[in-house]
Amino acid sequence: MNTDAFTTHESNVRRYGRSFPTVFTKALGATIWDEAGKPHIDFLVGSGALNYGHNNPTIMAPAIEYLVGENVLLSLDMYTAAKRDFIEVFVDSILKPRGFSYKIQFPGPTGTNANEAALALARKYTGRSGVMAFTNAFHGMSLGSLAVSGSASTRELGGVARHDVIRVPYDSYPNQTFDSAGYIDCVLGDPGSGIEKPAAIILETIQAEGGMNAASAAWLSEIQRICRKHRVVLIVDDIQAGAGRTGEFFSFEFAKIEPDIVCLSKSLSGSGSPLSIVLIRPDMDIWNPGEHSGTFRGNNLAFVTAGTMCKMWSERQFTAGVERTAGNLQRHLDRLVAKFPTCIEEKRGRGLMAGLKCRSQAVVGRVHDAAFQNGLLIESSGPNRDVIKVLPPITITDEELDHGIAILDHALQEQGIGN
Repeated sequence: MNTDAFTTHESNVRRYGRSFPTVFTKALGATIWDEAGKPHIDFLVGSGALNYGHNNPTIMAPAIEYLVGENVLLSLDMYTAAKRDFIEVFVDSILKPRGFSYKIQFPGPTGTNANEAALALARKYTGRSGVMAFTNAFHGMSLGSLAVSGSASTRELGGVARHDVIRVPYDSYPNQTFDSAGYIDCVLGDPGSGIEKPAAIILETIQAEGGMNAASAAWLSEIQRICRKHRVVLIVDDIQAGAGRTGEFFSFEFAKIEPDIVCLSKSLSGSGSPLSIVLIRPDMDIWNPGEHSGTFRGNNLAFVTAGTMCKMWSERQFTAGVERTAGNLQRHLDRLVAKFPTCIEEKRGRGLMAGLKCRSQAVVGRVHDAAFQNGLLIESSGPNRDVIKVLPPITITDEELDHGIAILDHALQEQGIGN
């Protein structure tokens, strides 16, 4: 299989091509094929950007019709029929059923665009510059997002010093006995702490890149209470955990909280086409016209596919199927944890955003390679890359899920009892 064009001409920064050294040509649902015709079950799904699978026919049919109709594709932030349709569907199918009332900002095509806009707005709204962020967080690759990310190696990218970030412990960090929410409440209320009140607290309800660490409902509820008590903006980065990944549309629904700002991207379009939005508490929408901009805010093809995806959440048959699939995945992973205690320490995550914390990075590396050879795509996460991320499409069939788990089971089995 010829990969010369990539190895000769593409930058050294490439990552996934090294992890999966083959050339892919076709994809449908939970399966992606390479040039040799070999199928692979996809438990990577564009690092969470393809929650609804590859080329989901329900989502792609209106997109194909839109493409052949000489319709607007790029519109900056001008008004278009596709944008209007998306807004109306998102409000009617996603926000209103959950009792949410947010203004919608289109900041640019990617998740880090959304986080940058959220941070800027929180600072503008409060008049304060600091941001409180968590251990093992990851929020994107632009400078503001890097600054609030947890990994030291990530924060050093760009060669620019980042200020005004207060690092605090995430839920259950460093262990289950430490009350991180109580610590945050204390330092925000104590003049002697040396910590100035921040503009915002930004968090992921599940830290995907940080090792699939999942916050509890009680902790999230307490963080919201603390933010309201101290008049700090609560930003939930729902870029990877949202858009259905946990089994509910928003990853924070289970905790019954209502963040001040929510950032969505990755699977928001439902198709892999780039789209992001920032949901803003209405009284916080104090932007001046044109104050925050971006050329590719108006991806109308993404509006079309996103609107179709949102309508699916109004169908009880669809939501029941997602709930059932999440239960099946969790049962599969419970079985693997019990079967391979010498390889796996614990299961992490929630719903269809799951991970297996392994005993070492070496184990994960060998499992990754064996799984790929047998037709399964997985990736690692965590500061030590010792967590196997398990992210099947939320629309995966029972047969595909069983097949993927069987490959993962076999890859773990190959590690033997000595690992």
